[in-house]
Amino acid sequence: MKTINKILVLLSITMLLIACNDDFLDTVPQDEISTENFFNTASDLQLYIDGLHSLAGYGTFLGDQGTDDVATTGAVELKNIMIGSPSAENINSGWNWSRLRQINFFLENFGKADIDDATKKHFEGVAKFHRADFYYAKVRRFSDVPYYSKTLGANDEDLYKPRDPRAMVVDSIFKDIQFAAQYIKEEAAGTEKISKWAALHLLSRMALHEGTYRKYHPELGLESTANTFLQMSADAAKQLMDSGKFNIYNTGSPNSDYGSLFNSDNQTSNPEAILVNIYDVEKEKTSGNSTVFGDYEQSATKSLLNNYLMQDGTRFSDQPGSDTFTYIQEFQNRDPRMSQTFVYPGWIRRNEPAPYIPEFNRNFTGYFQTKGYNNSSTNENQGNDLIVMRYAETLLIYAEAKAELGILTQEDLDNSINKLRSRVGLPNLNMATANADIDPLFETDYPNVSGANKGVIYEIRRERRAELALESFRLYDLHRWYAGKVLEKNPIGMYFPGLGKYDMTGDGVEDISIIDSGDDIPSPKEQNSLGVNLIYYKAGVFGDPAASIYLSNGTSGYMVANTDIRTFEEPKYYYRPIPAHQVALNPQLSQIMGW
Repeated sequence: MKTINKILVLLSITMLLIACNDDFLDTVPQDEISTENFFNTASDLQLYIDGLHSLAGYGTFLGDQGTDDVATTGAVELKNIMIGSPSAENINSGWNWSRLRQINFFLENFGKADIDDATKKHFEGVAKFHRADFYYAKVRRFSDVPYYSKTLGANDEDLYKPRDPRAMVVDSIFKDIQFAAQYIKEEAAGTEKISKWAALHLLSRMALHEGTYRKYHPELGLESTANTFLQMSADAAKQLMDSGKFNIYNTGSPNSDYGSLFNSDNQTSNPEAILVNIYDVEKEKTSGNSTVFGDYEQSATKSLLNNYLMQDGTRFSDQPGSDTFTYIQEFQNRDPRMSQTFVYPGWIRRNEPAPYIPEFNRNFTGYFQTKGYNNSSTNENQGNDLIVMRYAETLLIYAEAKAELGILTQEDLDNSINKLRSRVGLPNLNMATANADIDPLFETDYPNVSGANKGVIYEIRRERRAELALESFRLYDLHRWYAGKVLEKNPIGMYFPGLGKYDMTGDGVEDISIIDSGDDIPSPKEQNSLGVNLIYYKAGVFGDPAASIYLSNGTSGYMVANTDIRTFEEPKYYYRPIPAHQVALNPQLSQIMGW
């Protein structure tokens, strides 16, 4: 009978946790679970906690669409906001509360379990980790939100409460995540389990976000409290660093080590992995993600590629004529992470005998993403693990927090940023040099940075953009830095100086021929010196129906992904409105920031 009851409870929990709706605060009753027969043992608590477990998946590599890093043909929210007429009627996602209800239900009932105090606090910590993670996502999107630390019934008057101030909500979030970091058991590094280390990492990540957000967003009026969070971020990162549990994955192979982080079927023993989403083909959990490759919805921008340094540590933008470098030129002597993130001249696609020739299409930039793409088999569906939290980000957080606090030292850089540079064979970042030789392009993009550490803050931002490229960090980085105006630039791609034939693989042999959109492709097609037919593209201005690629000047220039007029209204677009139908249900939920 006990076994049958457990099975029934398990089924109830499964149905509860799968259930997801956008009804008013998701007030689904919890009476599917009998608290009398459940929450009694460690096994009960583990069963419920496992149901709350939710890790980022391979969609991570699709999350930067619409930013200055990734052009997209998809109707993503960010792009729609900047080119359309956004309102609470048509921006209506993100107001889902079912997960919070599940977490709070656990926290109200776990205490009755007959287990030791340390184990009980561990489970409480894991639940509070999830609540902190849930609520900070809400704060990032909406800022002020109603805070609930209990489950609500259908007639609970708190259903109709107004927003709580951001400062109050954030204080509650950090009480939760600090408790989690203190009491969650260590667990083994690099597992799927939420560990003390994952909690410390999340604490440092959220504190950096909140600290820089308060520093750079005057509309909040919270600048005086920014350093409290920046110090909290640096301290949590340092605690993780001092644990000795983690290190940067570095086998001494600068041309492959970075790429291995995103193309390995087993990351659980990787010293850089703090939290891993484990994929296993035999268990029918596969990691194939062909959508990052090719001309499906997204392509990297020239802006992102220009961010990468030269191999000798100098800026790409300082190279004479760099604005008009062609594909072959721009990949020469660059930060090795660049060729481990994108298709480079000479790259060979799986099961093909010759180097890959990029296949161009309209509305795309010409650059192909390999990060997050499995190039090792004919089978798209593979078991490559995904590192959800990695130590490289911890080091970036530490360096940025200390730089923003004004207490960064060269030793700090050597223990953080320079470990990332060492992996790919780049020269060390020198603090004095960075502050003396400031990138003028960064001054244009980030004009609100000031102080003695201005130059090194810029270089830490460069490093972050390169190391975490295409991992869904870029939008919220620009948000917290109050740099939304960067998003107004339309994405561009490869540069072609004119019509004619081009080598795209780096072997000196021409592969493609670009002709005017009004010309006919010859028949038979011209062949190159290897006796292979050239691939023809018709070039024209954006919107030319006869063109197969769009160039900025029609017959020359940059590949153009779109020509929409983008407007980023500050500070309004750093936030999202509460969906109009939710305000109709609860009129106390007033809109803020101009929505």
